Amino acid sequence: MTILAGEALCRVEGRTYLLRPLDCLHIPAGTAHVVQNASSHELLIAHWSFATPIPSRELVENTFTTEDRRFSNPNHDDPEHIVRFEDARKYDLADGTQFCDLFAGRFGADGICGGYGEFNPGSSLPCHIHEYDESISIVTGEAICEVMGQRYRLSNYDTAFVPRGRPHRFLNESQGCMAMVWVYAAGEPERVIVEARRCTERP
Repeated sequence: MTILAGEALCRVEGRTYLLRPLDCLHIPAGTAHVVQNASSHELLIAHWSFATPIPSRELVENTFTTEDRRFSNPNHDDPEHIVRFEDARKYDLADGTQFCDLFAGRFGADGICGGYGEFNPGSSLPCHIHEYDESISIVTGEAICEVMGQRYRLSNYDTAFVPRGRPHRFLNESQGCMAMVWVYAAGEPERVIVEARRCTERP
């Protein structure tokens, strides 16, 4: 779960954390949890990702003792994992971009990974493919998605699904910042760069 706006109180088997924008909480399957808007007047918006084609929820009795860890992180032996955006390692994949990984196999996720990426005006990633399916949600600004000669304009939480093996890239042709949350059906991120024409030309 990645917070996009507002603040969330997240209780995982009674352990209570406060998450702020772009903080991410990974909760393993079978781990009891509940999420609450920390504010009585501000909207909470969160992006959820499940490592299953059919998300489901099972209600359980709350018999856990509450432990306030609001501003701290899970202990080493806790099943959950938190990436605080403020402390996350940032890296670039192309000029004018900045990325960070929010959940992945090395953080305890099983069969799913994802993160956050920002694009300055005029920036883009090179045309590339993945050996797994991907979804991309535009959380700030406007993006152009190119997939095998097709161009799509996305904004305001629009989400693109790109099946494995399809050449694609995202561009920021606007005058402001563009940002996305991306999710891969794999444990760790990986990209294979291909010729630009494979994104811009129809097969």
